[in-house]
Amino acid sequence: MSRVGKLLLLLVATVFIGCRNHESPGYEFQGDENSVYYWRTELRLDSTERAFLDRHDVKKVYCRYFDVVMRNGEPMPNATISFSDTLPSGVELVPTVYITEDCMHKPHPGLAGKLVSRVRQMNETNDLPPFRELQIDCDYTARSRQVYYDFLSEIAHSPLFTSHFSLLSTTIRLHQLQMKAPPVDYGVLMLYNTGDPRRFMERNPVLDLRDVQPYLRHLSDYPLSLAAAYPVYQWVRHIHGVRVEHTVEADEILRVKQAVEQERPELRRTILTYHLDKENINRYDNETYEKIYRH
Repeated sequence: MSRVGKLLLLLVATVFIGCRNHESPGYEFQGDENSVYYWRTELRLDSTERAFLDRHDVKKVYCRYFDVVMRNGEPMPNATISFSDTLPSGVELVPTVYITEDCMHKPHPGLAGKLVSRVRQMNETNDLPPFRELQIDCDYTARSRQVYYDFLSEIAHSPLFTSHFSLLSTTIRLHQLQMKAPPVDYGVLMLYNTGDPRRFMERNPVLDLRDVQPYLRHLSDYPLSLAAAYPVYQWVRHIHGVRVEHTVEADEILRVKQAVEQERPELRRTILTYHLDKENINRYDNETYEKIYRH
């Protein structure tokens, strides 16, 4: 092969590798999709919340069904949701289960099957339509990662899951981008609770671009399809008897959105806000929500 031919081959290979690093294998999002989390213990929507879903063309509601917490040395369900209402027609509900990190410090045989069975029983008891997706939320660490990944694999391969669901997703915190990707169809990158609450005088612990920036370099090569979730809530704490409110300015959300989408354009495809609530809706104007959800 001539020197020119070798150079052309090297150039093509370099371009191919560069492009490949910005792709994410596996699940492909079906068009642009606006979504929200619902994180209350009763599913009941008022007129403001229904109008929000309609105005911003929200297609999915990731609804927390229950938590799994350690109790007397065993993982147990806690804070189960009750269903007093239904979602508007055309809005997909995604059952979401939050599991505390300490539940994953060691394997719990049968837990995966029990979790899927409980979700199915809740759907049947409340006469809910079949759902195609299940999401698991866990702030896993290096200590709990392998147990959690094995747990996810057990869910994905359980007969009860495969007979009723077609998608399994999980949440991804920024620090987890440095780890091996979990065995799921896709992840939701949680762009909130990014800072150290003890440093609240210096930075907003809910979201600050300076806390996000160190992780941006991991985004383009992270080998899992990702959606992005942004905070629209207020965190109220009492520190030494003083009420402290943490609310993220709209401009900060949009700066973070621009930064992550520049590194990984896929993150503009499916966008979530956390979480659906009348007070959160009224915290920002419609124009801000339109910019957050802009694809």
